[in-house]
Amino acid sequence: MKVQGKMFLWLSVFILIMAVVYGVWSKEPAGATALVMAFGLSVMIGFYLAFTARRVDAGAQDDKEADVADDAGELGFFAPHSWQPLSLAVGGALAFLAIAMGWWLLYFSAPLILIGIYGWVFEYYRGENQNQ
Repeated sequence: MKVQGKMFLWLSVFILIMAVVYGVWSKEPAGATALVMAFGLSVMIGFYLAFTARRVDAGAQDDKEADVADDAGELGFFAPHSWQPLSLAVGGALAFLAIAMGWWLLYFSAPLILIGIYGWVFEYYRGENQNQ
């Protein structure tokens, strides 16, 4: 993780330099603002990775003599298939469509959003994934 943290911090330095050059050269505020925001996001990610690297053991990517097989093994727990994101996506799309078409559409989107959130939170408490 140390390598990734350094990469993002160096990337943030590059983005900041480009933001200054772009802002001075083009005098266009939208692009300069976007580059400054990209700089901020890159700094946040780089700081998080560098901060986390101090707290965890060194990984295979931090060892210059490591092989690809040294990083093999279990990477963590990943959720199995779920239908809840579909419900949230349809409900969210209808909610945003309500802004353009009419607020009455929120009566149909709110239950879909609530069902999706409830199902996603409690999907490991019932059904086939109960014991995971």
